[in-house]
Amino acid sequence: MEIIPAIDIRGGKCVQLKQGDYARETVYGVDPVAMAMHWVSQGAHRLHVVDLDAAKDGGPGNEAIVARIVRQAGVPVQVAGGVRDHLAIHRWIDSGAERVVIGTLAIEQPEVVEKAMVKHREKIAIAIDARGGKAAVKGWVETSEASVDAIIRDMAARGARHFIYTDISRDGMLDHLDAAGFKQVVDDVRRARADSTLIYSGGVTSIDDLTALRPYDLEGAIVGTALYDGRIDLGEAQRALEAADGA
Repeated sequence: MEIIPAIDIRGGKCVQLKQGDYARETVYGVDPVAMAMHWVSQGAHRLHVVDLDAAKDGGPGNEAIVARIVRQAGVPVQVAGGVRDHLAIHRWIDSGAERVVIGTLAIEQPEVVEKAMVKHREKIAIAIDARGGKAAVKGWVETSEASVDAIIRDMAARGARHFIYTDISRDGMLDHLDAAGFKQVVDDVRRARADSTLIYSGGVTSIDDLTALRPYDLEGAIVGTALYDGRIDLGEAQRALEAADGA
């Protein structure tokens, strides 16, 4: 299971939000590219880069910064935020992104995502951003009427294999995991598609949280605030997971 540092960008800076609330922002650096390279130097094998401005407004946001990270990181980068049409999907894949993470578009125009998956199936991941059992959209500013399970089933039927689940209530709160709630999501994803992959995000606060995720056979766990404030040391956490796998 990979530990994937989150690089969330707003106004050109590296930030973390609490529960996706743009009014509760902590700035952790003024140079997101340098921050990305820092996590790579610490041993990150993949990065999760989110353009928060584009996610909220659907505009270009911090596209140039994200593109620099994709070009310079030297590790696979999954890009999220503001992917609202097929052109954005193709553009990020052509720029070298390992995966394009799609949330709002999957709910509002699923046929566009389905068409894109014909060509780019392995490079598309579906974001399941959950608030109260429903999917949040447009940078988590709005909550749709679509249930988490319904989106999973629909996207799997349309060809999606990769999913990223975020528990919004715990994101940025350093409040550990809701293991019971997440187990239901794991079951839903595996039932929808046996060969699916799943990445977890939201509330990872300690190395114990990471080891608690191991039984779910995840592709990875995205970690943000706990890395930035030093509660989790990336190298130490990776060694702990390797030791647990070898036990």
